[in-house]
Parts: sequence; structure tokens; C-alpha cells
Amino acid sequence: MGFIYLDNSATTALGASARRAMTEAADSFGNPSSLHTAGQIPAKIVAGAREKVLNAAGLRPSDGWHVIFTGSGSEGNNLAVLGAARAKKHFDSKRILLTDSEHPSVANCAVRLAEEGFEIVRIPTRGGKISTEVLESELKKGAFLVSMMLVNNETGAYYDIEEAARIVRRLCPDALIHCDAVQGFLRVPLPSPACGVNMITVSAHKIHGPKGVGALLVSPEVFRRRQLSPVIYGGGQEEGLRSGTENVIGIAGFAAAAEEGKKDFVSNAEKVAGLYVYTAEKIAAAGARVNVPARRTDHIISLTLPDIKSQTMLNFLSAAGICVSSGSACSSHDRHVSSTLLSFGLPDREADCTLRVSLCADNTREEIDAFAAVLSDGISRLVRIKR
Repeated sequence: MGFIYLDNSATTALGASARRAMTEAADSFGNPSSLHTAGQIPAKIVAGAREKVLNAAGLRPSDGWHVIFTGSGSEGNNLAVLGAARAKKHFDSKRILLTDSEHPSVANCAVRLAEEGFEIVRIPTRGGKISTEVLESELKKGAFLVSMMLVNNETGAYYDIEEAARIVRRLCPDALIHCDAVQGFLRVPLPSPACGVNMITVSAHKIHGPKGVGALLVSPEVFRRRQLSPVIYGGGQEEGLRSGTENVIGIAGFAAAAEEGKKDFVSNAEKVAGLYVYTAEKIAAAGARVNVPARRTDHIISLTLPDIKSQTMLNFLSAAGICVSSGSACSSHDRHVSSTLLSFGLPDREADCTLRVSLCADNTREEIDAFAAVLSDGISRLVRIKR
């Protein structure tokens, strides 16, 4: 390809194993809900995929966890947040707690629920750390749902969900805990079930699987207590929580990508960790500032330019075949300054001058060298033009 791709948090290239699995699944055209032979083959593909995704997440079907396949990570988040609210009759409180840096697929659900009379409380994440003091204070007032992302898609902050979940369990033992792990899945370890997390969202296209398929992993307690209601109604597929004929081809690709990602987890993590250090040094040498969270992941680097708007630099880099972003691809058409960067602690002006570089194990130092050279040239030229 004629470009250097450093936007792996927006999406990743489809992996060879996922491509093979999808090609093979395409021959099994039956409906997995059909009882005849043509339906049994795709049904087995979907059942096998559930086990592979659970295994990649460090969970086991024998422990009672369920995989609800969805059309995206965003839909999985909607099912978790809106689905819990729709099952409100099972809860005493109308309060929902979430961080002030959540993905739009969580944050906008909360906006809608606020219009319906739910009380939404946002927990600060300044510097990339969940404020446990505010969390404790708000939990004492009650909550039926707490939603916290694992890795921030713009800053790379790696939140301590296990610590936060233990606080929730101590102060609000009956509250549901949802973790949006879309950016963390197979990048960092997922929260252990022992900490009390009930629902975890993951997505295929962030791990070299296909677009258009995600999953909500749901604990057995949620099913037993009927604490989740569907947001899509129809034929009752996915244990009644997500109607619609399953995307068998996409699910097969998701499972293959998850299985390979699990196998290569350690080697990929080591390579990306080395790339992070190398890239951060090159960015600093080029004249930009790296924004380092209190606890970070290695695959996302937030950088602030010296008084150059992010869109201006994006255009400059893109013209040279360098692909990065100014934040979440899901909100790239929103012209407002990122609320996530403001919550992190950046002033408005700096937030408007911030880019995101996101890495994967396929990236190379040679690509980073090329990016850094163009970035340095861009800073030199664009600052001079501005003056």
C-alpha cells in the first residue's frame, strides 16, 4: 500500500487467519437458527466462536459467562447501558455512574437516559486516572449501573478497573458493573471476574478481525437476576438479547482473530511496548509533546503540537501518506474540541492541537522514522507559516 498506517485504534487491517475463517464460513450459507442440516453447520461455527472469544478474554463457558454477538462494539455498549436501564424494575436506584471520558456509544446513551429521568453522574479522570475519591462519594448515594472503559481511545489511559470495581462491590454490592474493553481487548489483560465486573464489551475490527461484529460478554449473575433487557427485538436470537440473524461470516472472522491474538498476546505486547518508547522519543525530537497518562497502554500515543491545529497537521501528514487521527474515528466529524482531552486536563487550545498515533505489532521502526521526519518537517513549516 502507498501509505503508512498509524491509526490502529480506529481500525486494524484484516488478519490472514480471520480472512481464511471468513472464506470458509461463506460456504455455510444456512441460517444458524434453522433446525435442518444446512442450519446446523453455521450454528456450530457460531457456538465454536463463542468459546474462542471467551477464551481470548480469559473467561470460560463452564463458569457461566455468555457471549452475545452484536453488530459492533458500539451496539454492545448500547445493550449494556440501555439494556440495564430497560430492566430498571429490578433495581432500587435510578443513578448511573460513568467516567467523564467514555466513548460516545456509552456517553450518548447516558444523555438519552437523562432525558428519560435517570440521574447521570460522571466520575473525573484527570490525568488518565479514575478519581476513586469521587467514585466512593457518589456510590454512597447509590447506583444501579457503573460503566467504566478499560483503555481510553484518545489518550491511551489504562484505567484500574479492578480497583474501581472492588470499590463498587464494597459500597454498592448489587450494582451492575460494565466495562467497555474495546480498546483494551488483546492489548492488555481484561479485568478478572473476581473483581465483580458483570459485562464486558469487545469488538472484532480492533484486533485484526472484520468490521461489523462485536460482542457483549455477560456474567451468569446478570442472566439469573434478569438484569438486562434487549434493545433490538425480533426472533429472539442471542439468548433473547439481540434479535437478528447472526453474521456467521463476521463471527467466524472475529473468533479466528481472537484466537490468534490470544496466542500472540505476549510477543505482540513486547513488540508494541518497544515501538511506544521509540515513537515517543521520535515525537519529542520532532518538536511535539507526548501526553503520558498516570497509567498507560503502549499502543496509543497522544501528542500535542506547538500551536498547530490538529486538522492542519492531519492534512499535511495525509498528503505524505501518513495515517494518524485527532481522536476517536467514531466522532471524527464532530468539530467540537474533544471532551475527553479536556477531561484529561488539556486546555481548549492544546486539545485542539492534539493528535493520536496508534500502533500494532505489524508497524515497524522504519515506518516510525518516516512519520517522525514528516512530522518534524510539518512542525517547522506550519509554525513558520503561522508566524
